[in-house]
Amino acid sequence: MPHPAPQLTPEPTEPLTAELVVDVAAAVAPAISPDGRLVAHGVVANGGRGGRPHGSIWVTTADGSTSSRRLTDGTARDLAPKWAPDSASLFFTSDRAEQGTAQLQRIRLDGSEDIAKAEALTSWRGGISDHCPLFDGRTVALLAEDEPAAEDERREAERDDAKVWGRHLPATRLRLLDLETGVLRTVDGLGDRHVVELAQRPDGGPLAVLSWSTPELDPGVMTAELHVVDPGSASVHDLGPIGIEARSLAWWNHNGVWHLAHLEVTPAHLVGGLAVIDTVPPVTGPAVEHRNLTVGMSVSPTELVQVADGPPLALFADGLDTALYQLHPGSLRFHQLSSAPGMLAGLTASNSGETVALLASTAYEPKNVHAGPTGGPLVRLSDTGPELRRIRWGVQERLSYQASDGIQLDGLLILPAGRTRDDGPFPLVTMVHGGPYFRYADEFALNAVDCGQWLATAGYAVFLPNPRGGSGHGHEFAAMVAGAVGGDEWTDILSGIDLLVAQGVADPERLGISGWSHGGFVAAWAIGRTDRFKAAMMGAGISDWGMQAGTGDWGILDAALGGSTGWEGPGPHVHDRHSPISYASRIRTPVLILHGEEDTNVPLGQAIHFHRALRHFGVEHEFVVYPREGHGLDERAHQLDALRRIRAWYDRWL
Repeated sequence: MPHPAPQLTPEPTEPLTAELVVDVAAAVAPAISPDGRLVAHGVVANGGRGGRPHGSIWVTTADGSTSSRRLTDGTARDLAPKWAPDSASLFFTSDRAEQGTAQLQRIRLDGSEDIAKAEALTSWRGGISDHCPLFDGRTVALLAEDEPAAEDERREAERDDAKVWGRHLPATRLRLLDLETGVLRTVDGLGDRHVVELAQRPDGGPLAVLSWSTPELDPGVMTAELHVVDPGSASVHDLGPIGIEARSLAWWNHNGVWHLAHLEVTPAHLVGGLAVIDTVPPVTGPAVEHRNLTVGMSVSPTELVQVADGPPLALFADGLDTALYQLHPGSLRFHQLSSAPGMLAGLTASNSGETVALLASTAYEPKNVHAGPTGGPLVRLSDTGPELRRIRWGVQERLSYQASDGIQLDGLLILPAGRTRDDGPFPLVTMVHGGPYFRYADEFALNAVDCGQWLATAGYAVFLPNPRGGSGHGHEFAAMVAGAVGGDEWTDILSGIDLLVAQGVADPERLGISGWSHGGFVAAWAIGRTDRFKAAMMGAGISDWGMQAGTGDWGILDAALGGSTGWEGPGPHVHDRHSPISYASRIRTPVLILHGEEDTNVPLGQAIHFHRALRHFGVEHEFVVYPREGHGLDERAHQLDALRRIRAWYDRWL
């Protein structure tokens, strides 16, 4: 797998600034050509129009024998590169014609220019959300909303824009673009269902299509269905419903029989680990058997990737590391091919499956594109942040410890830059990850939300725990938080803090806690359970699980975490016991609250509710709302503000 990353810079040559954190470019979306010779990828960086990130498309040889060539100039959001079946041209989306509206573009790779000439293939009002070049070489399948009708334009012009809930979000439909004529036809047989993903059978046969009943996440993710669509006749064969959060469609063939696999939450659970589910699509009627191919595994599938000439590949989260597996057709079990320290993501394979490309990150190296044989070693093809090697980072250590009930846990410790454990104890900030079905891998993370090294370079030790509920340890580990958030997951975190105090790393009088999303919930929960923390940061966090079930994007899935909705009848409700707002009267810790004004995942009302409770009880706090932002921070000025504000908050109180 990836070669060992460069070690820590022995001597600092530059200070880490907030500008460097937010302006460093990031490699995204690798795509290996079908013949395995070339790898395309995107590069995203700040400084685009309106203060938002822009993207460019790059290409290089998969063996690293030539340097990367930039195909687009990066003045727009050029993203999502995908290859034509003959490996001679590249499709991608770009908003260069109209900011915020992506259209399909094509570049023919003749190698004659540094910046290649892109050909616009669509001018679809409303834009293109995804694309899939088909194996006939003449057709591209597109996902796009309906274009606005004259009546829609009249209503918008006259502000006659009442939203009828349930019909207020436009559905994405499957459309087929003829590259020779430019004609775009819509597949009508899917009705009003919202199409979210597709994959063509590698023999040039039908498309597997995943759809929801509605574009709304709740109930969309719980109403997923599979369909088989003939791209010639546009006829639709419905395979019936599949599980929650389904994604990553992958066809594969064994002994002449075509299978269709995908990822979904382990069947019969609303909360739990992902599983690989497989079926054999019948000629007519719905699929009658769905097999769990990962049952009992202690690792967690994160990506499933179709291979044209063989069984699918998959990435699995394995504790702090990531492993590459392949399905064995005979046993219907996944077998490990290789493993790598840290994070692997964005897996893509050649037609033969012998060569792969992906993003890899280790403790001191950010995600970059790597490629090579399936069994490794992989060669790094991109280098988007060489300036980061001039910074002295805090040493990142792996932690392994036991929870109070004996469960084995892991996490990471980042020591203050230039310091060793012998220099402790240090002020310690615990940063809790989101999800909760997420994890900290032994990778390099530096952004406005996961800012561990940002704090380490300012003299803080940073603890990154992986409590139960996260990925990397199989389904059962992840399912333990169902209806019990803030319980054992909190004591898992506390056990790690106690260990670091006992080891002399953490100063018990200078403890802070922070997190974003579910991590923001845990931070708010923690300061209602103990006064050990001298400062906290709650980013886009949940204060009331009942309100979250009723107003957040994920709805009933959040209710499964919190334990109830509030509409079961008069309280007290289970979710009241798990909501930080219920313990606001106990809080004495100064709190920094950060939230996006247009967040629909965790609506702004969660932060307002918590702010008003803290104000009522006279708790020192600062409440910051970022206009135009959703569940994260996209605009450069907001990212800079958050970084500086978080560090200043801990400098003030720790």
